[in-house]
Amino acid sequence: KRSMEHFAGLDVSVNETSVCIVDDAGKIVREVKVASEPEALLQVLKNPSYSFKRIGLEAGPLSQWLYSALGEANLPVICVETRHMRAVLKAQINKTDRNDARGMAQMMRAGLYRPVHVKTLRSQKLRMLLTHRKLLQSKTIAIENDLRGTLRNFGLKVGIVGKLKFEARIKELVESHPDLAALVEPLLVVRRVLREQTAVLHRRLLAIVRDDEVCQRLMTVPGVGPVVALTYRATIDVPARFPNSKAVGAVFGLTPCKHQSGESERTGAISKCGDEMMRVMLYEAAQILLMRSTRWSWLKAWAMQIAR
Repeated sequence: KRSMEHFAGLDVSVNETSVCIVDDAGKIVREVKVASEPEALLQVLKNPSYSFKRIGLEAGPLSQWLYSALGEANLPVICVETRHMRAVLKAQINKTDRNDARGMAQMMRAGLYRPVHVKTLRSQKLRMLLTHRKLLQSKTIAIENDLRGTLRNFGLKVGIVGKLKFEARIKELVESHPDLAALVEPLLVVRRVLREQTAVLHRRLLAIVRDDEVCQRLMTVPGVGPVVALTYRATIDVPARFPNSKAVGAVFGLTPCKHQSGESERTGAISKCGDEMMRVMLYEAAQILLMRSTRWSWLKAWAMQIAR
């Protein structure tokens, strides 16, 4: 007699996770709610009376952490793409955590899921560095734009001024308006701190890129600097997960959508699935290659031909 196989669905929220375990006939074996902590989940899933074939976990804020913990415990855990899962579960009339866990367990049993790659810890940390640096940069720009806009209300025009001379220019404008100077000062202080800390993160980024041979190789491409190279490295993560180079564009959301029904067939815009930050970086690299790079290369010639 063949031993029974089991499948589980985990519906994870910040505090609690609904677990549903089914056998290979689809019969519910166990349903339970536990804390969203690896120990609590392992206590349920490591029960010797179950032999799991697949355990499904929806991609979300806690999924990377829980996925790593369950993977280390040698459980066959799969991270499932959210949009695809939601589309399958939409047929349910009552949306509850318990029902979602049930639906996910049945999806695992039927093989109706689209797995998502969970990044390695190193790539997650690189990603954190890039997003924090970007956040500080955008807050700095927001403060500068706000100062320009609010001072213009009083007829004080900042004009074209570099990053370094910006603060001096603002102070010069409000010199004869002590009441405005008092309102502007806190923003200038915050801007100064933001710029200092952005520089701290940027130096960290440069140090990582300097010691990384993959990034060094990527930077031989005209238009690709340290930030683009590191973003690409962290987004690709494990190159072996792509069957071929064409698959990379699709995962980044750079391939066109197709709409085909009966006789009509049209090609739409790019899908914009996947990583937005990566698309922004690739766009910037392409702009620099086309507009600023003076050195000739076959890549530039190819790009110019497409642009024409």
